[in-house]
Amino acid sequence: MIALVLAAIAIGPGIYRPTFPASPSEAAVPVAKFWIDRDLVTNAEFLAFTLQHPEWRRDRVKRIFADAEYLAQWGTAWRPNAPAVNVSWFAARAYCASRGGRLPVEKEWELAAMTSDPATEKQLLAWYAETTHELQDVGHTTNALGVRDAVGLVWEWIEDFNAALVTADSRSTGDMFCGGAGAKSQDPTAYASFMRLAFRSSLEARFTLPVLGFRCAYDKEPS
Repeated sequence: MIALVLAAIAIGPGIYRPTFPASPSEAAVPVAKFWIDRDLVTNAEFLAFTLQHPEWRRDRVKRIFADAEYLAQWGTAWRPNAPAVNVSWFAARAYCASRGGRLPVEKEWELAAMTSDPATEKQLLAWYAETTHELQDVGHTTNALGVRDAVGLVWEWIEDFNAALVTADSRSTGDMFCGGAGAKSQDPTAYASFMRLAFRSSLEARFTLPVLGFRCAYDKEPS
């Protein structure tokens, strides 16, 4: 039996200012109070989930719900306290539901995880620019709200990851996250935000990546 120690952080209520608001009235979006996991979901936690829900084991998961690299790292580099990566959006949602939670939506994740100080922005951009990442155990960094590893460990799934999808039409007009659209954003210097939007929009729900993990959110404090 794997003993799990879980902690959630209360966030908000607050205001989220999307990089590309759909309209002037949505430039400042209210965010109701919610709770989010202090830590990314670890290998040990996800293993406990697969033992209880064997349909999400690597050898049983349906390919419609996860690609061929699902949990691939467990064969050679399984560490209990490392973040669970190579997990699809479908699998991440199922895990959070099993805990009475859900994936955070974009406005929640951004409110909980991001800070506006230049040092954090610089650290994010340096990490985003790396082509390879050494996967450390969780608990590497902590932000001002108490959320750990929001910066510099892995990318994270959110519920509405494809809400800002770049279309072929937008590409043809030059309206891209890191191109012409930068001038249309609320903060044209927010390059890290552009990177997150572009990355999320490149995903499909069944995709898995060795630098893509997740954490859960809750509408009320989890027991």
